[in-house]
Amino acid sequence: MKLDLQHFDAVIFDMDGVLIDSEPLWKIAMEEVFHSIGSFLNKEDLQKTVGLRIDEVVRFWHKHEGWQNVSPQEVEQEIVLKMKTLITEQGEALEGVKKMLLFLKQQNKKVGLATSSYEVLIETVLRVLEIKDSFDFAHSAEHEDFGKPHPAVYLSVASKLNVPASRCLVIEDSLNGIISAKSARMKVVCIPERTHHPEPKLILADYQYDSMSQLLADFQAES
Repeated sequence: MKLDLQHFDAVIFDMDGVLIDSEPLWKIAMEEVFHSIGSFLNKEDLQKTVGLRIDEVVRFWHKHEGWQNVSPQEVEQEIVLKMKTLITEQGEALEGVKKMLLFLKQQNKKVGLATSSYEVLIETVLRVLEIKDSFDFAHSAEHEDFGKPHPAVYLSVASKLNVPASRCLVIEDSLNGIISAKSARMKVVCIPERTHHPEPKLILADYQYDSMSQLLADFQAES
């Protein structure tokens, strides 16, 4: 089925790996913090928890590794602090993101952000990329009882935008994010994050594109 932007009143973006090339930074932050407490998880191990909230990631690995003398909450806080520093120092918008956000505003579409990252990291990303004014509402799954792949974060954003779920188009990069948006009964575009290992299950998305620029070109061709 051809993707037609006119079928949607709102576009909701995931953040990590969609707006900003932050997935490599997450792996750096987690590897450094995990190694500091005696864990030897590597980037391939961490691929298993892509798309989850950081508290869920830490609990997952704590359960598997049984770290001593440090709480999951302390590990979580250290990772978030490291991420804030890395984003500030190295954060860059992915190709086509700023042009896409400008185009959607010109088309009078509502624009939302629904991410597993915490509020402090949303604020950091929007500030560093200078795109805060591009969003009508930004929301973190930390304020929900359950993170992705539960649909709560997407349903909350749609509610705040006052747009029915059926009129929302989501842009995601991970399997957990796709499941979250599909569970909210939204249509999903998948632009796979390049550092992820190939994931055949991403075919669950309604549409697939190689880049944000490619998606924008299709939208512009319609208008």
